[in-house]
Amino acid sequence: MLSKAHENRLIRRAQRGDGAAIEELIREHQDALYAFMMRLCGRPDVAEDMVQEAFVRVIKNIDRFDTRFRFSTWLFTIARRLYVNHIQKHRPASDSEGMEFWASASDRPEDMMAAEEKRDHLRRILDVAVACLTPLQREIVTLFHHQSWSIEAVSSHLSMPEGTIKSHLHRARKRMHDAISSDESLARKAEEVME
Repeated sequence: MLSKAHENRLIRRAQRGDGAAIEELIREHQDALYAFMMRLCGRPDVAEDMVQEAFVRVIKNIDRFDTRFRFSTWLFTIARRLYVNHIQKHRPASDSEGMEFWASASDRPEDMMAAEEKRDHLRRILDVAVACLTPLQREIVTLFHHQSWSIEAVSSHLSMPEGTIKSHLHRARKRMHDAISSDESLARKAEEVME
């Protein structure tokens, strides 16, 4: 992760038209932005389009960026707005498509098969849990748990009080837990996966 000072130097260079600085900013943020978009939409094609369009917007408007703020917050906000516009124009994708969670495995075929089965169970459990969330809850859970943003950063990004973010996280976790617990076979699989 770039330090704030180094990031600001890159931004100032980018604002003067330095292509290498723009390239470094993109390279530094593209994986995290793609992961964020995948968790929001679950579709690689849409995530790629949103990431590409977000960077196009950033490059066109880099001179407007205020270095008092984090570049990543600005970038993620642009991408989120693009996605909101996209889902307003198109039917939303399945909540569960594209969710990838990995389990460790050795090189032995039986271990690899067991790990794959565990991943399948985990995917199904998480699909059910995430499907019960509102779009806002899903975004907050994604930013906080998958992107490791602080409550303060999520609050700033969504222009909501920190207490509201905490409430949404609490309700989202409860909804996910209730969704898993209400399905007996799913609850059993969750226990097995966690062992």
